[in-house]
Amino acid sequence: MGEKKLTEEEQEILDAFEKEGLRPAPDAGAELEAATEAASNTFNKTRRVNLRVTECDFSLAHSRAREEGIPYQTLLSSIVHKYLSGRLAEKR
Repeated sequence: MGEKKLTEEEQEILDAFEKEGLRPAPDAGAELEAATEAASNTFNKTRRVNLRVTECDFSLAHSRAREEGIPYQTLLSSIVHKYLSGRLAEKR
């Protein structure tokens, strides 16, 4: 298999990593903890919900999920979770 060409930024990161020139971000512990919690919560399926949406919204959700490579139910669940936890901001 051919090697994948790295962007200039990716190459800089790889070079720094190989030279041990990378240090954890000051808030890396908090970021890791938040990511770990989010990952754990992703699989805590405790309730089934039936939701009616317009055909247009369903098509958009289905298309976006395909682009992301995830099931549309997972995408919709993620959107609801992010909205309810205050991490989904309205685009203005």
